[in-house]
Amino acid sequence: MNHPDYQNQLLAEQLRLALGAIDPDELSVLQQHLEWVELAAGQTLMLQGDPGDAMYLTLSGRLRAYIAEPNGQERLVREMSRGQIIGELSLYTDEVRSATVVAVRDSLLARLAQDDFNKLLSRNAKVSMAITRQIIHRLQSSAARNKEARPVMIALLAITSGVDVHRFSQDLSVKLSNLGRVSVVDSRRVAQEIGQPTSSQHGSEDLPTQRRITRYLDEIEATSDFVLLIGDETPTAWTHRCSRCCDEVLLLADATCGPDLHPIERQCLMNRTGRSEAAESLVLLHAPDVPCPTGTRHWLSQRSVKHHYHIRPQLDRDMGRLARILSGTAIGLVLAGGGARGCAHLGIYQALHEHGIEIDYVGGTSIGAIMAALVASDRPVKEILDIARRAFGVNPTGDFSTMPLISLIAGRRAQRLIETTLLALAGHPIGIEDLWINFYCVASNYSRATEHVFHHGALSKALLASIAIPGALPPVPFQGDLLCDGGTFNNFPVDVMRNRPGIGKVIGVDLSRRQRHPIELKEIPSGWALLLDRLRPRHKRRYRLPTLLAYLMNVTILYSSSRQQESQQLCDIYFNPPLLRVGMLEWKRFDAIVAQGHTHGVEVLSQSVADKKTIHSSLV
Repeated sequence: MNHPDYQNQLLAEQLRLALGAIDPDELSVLQQHLEWVELAAGQTLMLQGDPGDAMYLTLSGRLRAYIAEPNGQERLVREMSRGQIIGELSLYTDEVRSATVVAVRDSLLARLAQDDFNKLLSRNAKVSMAITRQIIHRLQSSAARNKEARPVMIALLAITSGVDVHRFSQDLSVKLSNLGRVSVVDSRRVAQEIGQPTSSQHGSEDLPTQRRITRYLDEIEATSDFVLLIGDETPTAWTHRCSRCCDEVLLLADATCGPDLHPIERQCLMNRTGRSEAAESLVLLHAPDVPCPTGTRHWLSQRSVKHHYHIRPQLDRDMGRLARILSGTAIGLVLAGGGARGCAHLGIYQALHEHGIEIDYVGGTSIGAIMAALVASDRPVKEILDIARRAFGVNPTGDFSTMPLISLIAGRRAQRLIETTLLALAGHPIGIEDLWINFYCVASNYSRATEHVFHHGALSKALLASIAIPGALPPVPFQGDLLCDGGTFNNFPVDVMRNRPGIGKVIGVDLSRRQRHPIELKEIPSGWALLLDRLRPRHKRRYRLPTLLAYLMNVTILYSSSRQQESQQLCDIYFNPPLLRVGMLEWKRFDAIVAQGHTHGVEVLSQSVADKKTIHSSLV
């Protein structure tokens, strides 16, 4: 393979990483059968339905696999970066390609043709076993918890005045250095290394200069886990290169500036094509004393960014959060629905905080959605507890409807609870996108019989929809549809968290009851008999039946409860507080329920030493 020495060394290193322990002679045999393949950004490596005539090893760059849907659309199924093998299954099965693979940016691969592949399998058992192990590993992870490959080349582009990109990159590199080898590259460093002025000083790059820069960046990428490419302040040739040869673009903006598009965005990012463009993330920078972001929707409405993050650069925990998301080691917290039992979420969150476990994403359903919003506000734990205690000082399900045509409860108390809670957190109405920690909540779309996940929009409406228990609370109109409690479809939405970008570990708090309570009745008593029985003290009641409201709340989550084991398996740390003798409507027991949750959280984190280490290994 006639390529520079550094690329041959990279090939040998990636083969060892991909195939495991393999002696030098076997490695040499394999290398002799490989050929180089260079792809430009947007170029297609293979088409769905084509014959499987070769397999590939990615040495640098980034590729995406798409599957054509019956409706003519394409669905992204996987991203592949350095060190991953592509297309090997077709060589074993003789089936056609199952997906179309496109280069996101300029990429270098090593190709092994089918004839050579078959010869290697028949002549060299160790190489055959090594390739087989790789295939087994991929099949085991085919239901990948996150289909996005971790970015290596990350472009930092300032899109407002007042952003010190070099200082930001230094702070970010410190956090990333705890997770791998980091290189920071700007136009000045490139000019020094290649011995020629950069485009920021002397116009566009000529062809020899382009080749020298490409080789230099290839060498940097080969020896780094993360490469931060700092763009110039204007749309120079170097800034164009940064946006073109990266895996992800971070658009850095001073949140106090106007949201209008910057010349860099208009000239370097607007003309890229869908399948081959790197993900763009908006990073809004704030002062450390800002209580809550505002107006995020105006920034997002101007851009088609994939993600957004609120960062206070002076705060270590914010920079640590961004580093964990970029490195694929972010920690997500998922909170289930369960009425008043959901107050235990705050006790468990308190235990996590005491153990130094930072939360990078949070999501939930029903009462879990409200508690998740409290966590996403990034307020001190004591403040969160005080705000929640005041909010639940009034029974949110106590305003029964005088005309129960669509719900037993009028819902005005629940609405006031949500509005006053958000007012205490932010001082004004806010959107989901204004929360410090990225948040989602789940509702059910009654009109379409589908699950609805809120990532954007008015936070109060999203929370109101997520808690709207069918029959108990009124449904919420939304864009021509009716929404109701998310527990109908997904009361413990761990699967949604697993699809968030950069997620490494998931902590789940489930509120489902551990024990079945048998009902020793042959038939349901009459209404008068039940009414008289309810007038007796609790310990003297004959009929151990739920109230109508509790019955409706529990029936709502029956389908979700059937998925409990599946959701539990998606958790790295799983909490299921016993909550002895705690009903779904016992709002007056706020402090006692929080205390039970805290006790359970401390027990799990203290006893499960291995799991604790697993979580802490993700922290920066």
